[in-house]
Amino acid sequence: MRALVLALLFATASAAAQQARDEDADAAALSLPGESAEVSRGGALRAFVEPAWTDSDLRDGTSQRGERLSLDVHYDARLASAWRAVFADRLDVRWQDGFSDETHVNTLKEAYLSWQFRPEAIADLGRINARYGVAYGYNPTDYFRAGAVRSIVSIDPASLRENRQGSVMARGQALWTGGSLTALYSPKLADQPSDAAFNADLGATNGRNRGLLAASERFSSSFNPQGLLYGEDGGSPQLGLNLTALPSDAAVAYVEWSGGRSASLASQALALPDDTAFRSRLATGVAYTTATKLTLTLEYQYDGAGLDAAGWNALRRGPSAAYAAYRKFAANVQDPPTKERMFFRAFWQDALLNHLDLTANVYFDIVDSSRQVWTEARYHWTRLDVALQWSRNSGSAGSEYGALPERQVWQALARYYF
Repeated sequence: MRALVLALLFATASAAAQQARDEDADAAALSLPGESAEVSRGGALRAFVEPAWTDSDLRDGTSQRGERLSLDVHYDARLASAWRAVFADRLDVRWQDGFSDETHVNTLKEAYLSWQFRPEAIADLGRINARYGVAYGYNPTDYFRAGAVRSIVSIDPASLRENRQGSVMARGQALWTGGSLTALYSPKLADQPSDAAFNADLGATNGRNRGLLAASERFSSSFNPQGLLYGEDGGSPQLGLNLTALPSDAAVAYVEWSGGRSASLASQALALPDDTAFRSRLATGVAYTTATKLTLTLEYQYDGAGLDAAGWNALRRGPSAAYAAYRKFAANVQDPPTKERMFFRAFWQDALLNHLDLTANVYFDIVDSSRQVWTEARYHWTRLDVALQWSRNSGSAGSEYGALPERQVWQALARYYF
């Protein structure tokens, strides 16, 4: 299967390579000094089609093959001087072990109208993907992440943040030089999530009333904090802080923290007695970029609602139904199941040759010593990307990553931009 994947990838790339090289030359000729040749991907309407092929080695010793075809559309344009419309949608069609087993998942990522009724004031209404957080591998202040992912096409955290559905909300923003104040309200619109292919799935994103205030102020070029206050029906207010600083011209240090009274993940997932207490969630790290465009990021992650070593071991030794329910709940709210993890990322832009990007992500669970590795090699033309991805999950039985059914996954893809 791997040979077939590579052959298909090579055939796709070869068929479009000459056209892509011609487009590179045309774009370079039209670009202003310092502009990227990828400016042709801009504009009000951006869309791409992405075929992908996967080969998975499962933990039970079997293998699984699959194909995917995705169509992603993003529209962002001004309707008048003060009005703007945004629409983003993604359709994923999958085939498993042959084309007879076909599934469809549509993700309505955004659909809203924006009104800039004053130069320093904006009002938005509709489905909005409100993303918060300065960390990379885990975002405690990304309060609208729970239930937002309908279709996982990559375990890269950037993909999980991008390819998810927003929440229906009303949002207002006040802007000033160096800062902003945002207030939003997201009402309850449905009771239960839906797994129907083309359902708007409001039960996942708008299953309760929620609100958020966020204020940021840029005190200097090297110090930029943001404070947040989040609340929802049936829950205590949560405070959030995002802080970035520049220790040097090549390094960025960051802290992302959220805290407030809440029940543990186990209590919520397994309907255990209420154990509400003040709990903190944290992601902090530093990113360093070399002169060769290599960026190295090291991040520590803490989830005060997750299980410690004793609780995690007890759950792993207990009933399988309880263990599965806990894992499913933690994955849905996008919280680590255990209290502590480390995350490492290496991103090398124009590695070895221009337009080739190399990426590696490593998660290490401090509680159970399990590991997840994800790597990607991606080559860019003006309208075409080709990529090869590899991931591996390692650890003891029942550990965070050792329990995942996929031991190893290869994925090859080609992405063509219209």
